[in-house]
Parts: sequence; structure tokens; C-alpha cells
Amino acid sequence: MRTRYRWSAPLALLACGGLVLSGCARFDDTAAGQTFTPAPVPSPESPPQVQEHGDGPGSGPRTGPAQAPPSPVPPPQGCKDFDKAVIATCLDTVAAVAGLPGEGSAPAALAGERKTGRVMLASSGHDATSFAQLDVQADGDGGLTSLALSPSYVEDQLVFAYVTTASDNRVVRFAKGQAQKPVLTGIPKGPTGNRGALASDGSGALLVATGDAGNPAAAADPNSLAGKVLRIDVSGKPATGNPTSGSAVYAAGLHSPGGICRSSDGKRAWVTDHPANGPDAVYRLQSGQPLSTPAWTWQDKPSLGGCVDFVDANGILGIASSTGLQNVPVNKDGAVTGKPTVTLDGKSKAATTYGRLSAMSMINPQLAVAGTVNKDGGKPVSSDDRVVLIVVSDTGGGPGKD
Repeated sequence: MRTRYRWSAPLALLACGGLVLSGCARFDDTAAGQTFTPAPVPSPESPPQVQEHGDGPGSGPRTGPAQAPPSPVPPPQGCKDFDKAVIATCLDTVAAVAGLPGEGSAPAALAGERKTGRVMLASSGHDATSFAQLDVQADGDGGLTSLALSPSYVEDQLVFAYVTTASDNRVVRFAKGQAQKPVLTGIPKGPTGNRGALASDGSGALLVATGDAGNPAAAADPNSLAGKVLRIDVSGKPATGNPTSGSAVYAAGLHSPGGICRSSDGKRAWVTDHPANGPDAVYRLQSGQPLSTPAWTWQDKPSLGGCVDFVDANGILGIASSTGLQNVPVNKDGAVTGKPTVTLDGKSKAATTYGRLSAMSMINPQLAVAGTVNKDGGKPVSSDDRVVLIVVSDTGGGPGKD
């Protein structure tokens, strides 16, 4: 019996991605048997149905009733989007998202605009509302590029952000309607390589992925904060238990990180990178280990963004990109077990696409949220840029052979 997963936009039909991207090693293709099928938005009142659709030789039997494809979704009219997966519209370059807990039955997330520094509250069934305004300078690829909830958000209601200012890149914190306060400053700024990413490490500290500020040598310089994954406490000091006592450096070797994420059990952590020279890559993040051997690479450079890891014995690492959602099969040890597939790329049977995806975050173990950046080099529709819900469902079969 295999464990099989599906990623889908709620109420939108997705098929297995047909685009196979080049990787850094050869794998048994039978390990990549993923399926992507319709799924409603989960809620306490209406949990998602679990069913399996056979999709080729070796596929397991159906474990639930067949489900007809949904009716075609009409195109947006102005800022009104008829796709039920879309929970916020007419924003600007949503390069940062953070899923919110405890918002009742309506899934909710914070959405940050890279160029404006505006942070909006997006909630299913409601218009987006203002949450905060951050001071940023969107030079090159900089601006507001990541959001992460405080490790104790339920108690302190604080949010952390990675931003570019006139003088540096930095981590700041803020609460709803309040001005930002600096947490970690002095991260080098350059003409490029200003993107950064944030995530909780699950033990009360923050993981901070920094760009190389356009200087690849800085990534290897132990005295520079550029091109690193840093691990800090919420006051900005090096966290206890780092590889080198008194140093914030957790791992080194990045150039332009798009996202950092970990599995909910804390056993796997990942960071994506989009270097100027060389393929895009995703790395398994381990304390003190250099980021020199990618878990997978993409020669076509799809501008990797945020990621989410669906934890299980065998699972899927979902990575936002300019060409859709990259689905990387991984095992419990963090090894890639097959070739990634691509969904939400407009090439599936239902031609579902949201254009350029950038940020991703988990809302709960079955639901993720993504942001689009179609106003930044894409082909925006009238309701762009948008915040989109993506359902993650266990369908009872998975990578590996029966």
C-alpha cells in the first residue's frame, strides 16, 4: 500500500504535472507517482473528502466515489474573482504570506506587498483589510520579501518581516496597526540579492535566510551576514544551540533565497535559492552543514519562492515558482524520491493557473496559502495580484512501489 498525496486549488481540477524538470541526480521514476485532484476548502463543518483516482499502471483502486470536474470558473471581472480559492484580489506583488491560526471557520492569512510594504489581512469570504504599513525600499529584488508569525503569536500577536531599507536588509517586528521595530539590522544590501525569508524553527527561535547582496563571495565569508541562514531569538541575538556559540550563522551558501520552511514535526527543514549564475535549487537545511549540495536543481530557473512541507512517512515538498507549483516528492529522511511535477501551471487538464507564484505558508496541516507576483514581470489579469488557498490531502497511496 502506498501513501499518495494531492495538492489542489479548492474547487479547481488539477492533473499530474506533465512538465519534468532537470534534477541533480537520477531517480527511479516510479517514485514520482503523485496525483492531483479536486478538493473543497476544508473547514470544521466540512472536512475534505478523501478519494483516489487511478492515474496509470500501478495506481491503486479508487477508495471513494468519483467526482465530476467542477464547472469552468468565469474570468475575473475587475477585482471580483469567481475562483473560490482566491481570498484576496487587486493587491500588488504579494511576495510574503503568513497563515493565521484560530480565525474561526474562514481560512485567513497575512499578505505582504513587496514594493509598497503594505500588509493586508486576507480571509475567505471577506474583503482584504489593512493590517500594517511597513517602511521599505524596493530596490532591485528587495522590499518586503517575507513574513513569519512570532513563535508565541497566540500570546504576543507579533509578526516578523524581512525588509529592505535605504541602508540595509533587516528583520523587523510589528503588531497590527503598529510601527515596525528593528530586530536584526546590518544585513548587507546590494543591487541584487536582497531577498530574504523567515520561518520559526519550532523551538522558539527564528530562521532567517539572507541574500548575498550581489556578492557571491559573501555567502562563504563567515564574518558576513549575507548569503546565510541565521538562527536568532526573538530579540535578534544568536539563538542558543547554534553551531558556533555567539554566532547567528546556522548554515552558509545562499545567493537569493525565495523561501524557508520546515515540516510540522520539525524533522525536515528546507531553503530555496535563485542564484544569478547557476540553476535554481532547494537545499535540505541542517545545522552547521554548508549549502553546497542541493536536494534538487532546476536548470530552467523558474524563480523558486516559498515552500511548504507536508509531513508524513512519504510526502510532498511544495515550492512556489514563476511557472506554477513545483511538487517535490520526499521521504521521512528528507531525501528526494523522484522527479518533481508541476501543477497550477495552466498545462493541466483544467488549465488552472494563477501565474507567477511567490510566497507560500501553511495555515493548518491540510491547507496552504500562496501569493502571486504577476505585476512584477508576469501577465496580470484584472484581479491580480492575488492570495490563493491550496488544499493538501492524503489520498491513501504514495511515492514508492506497491
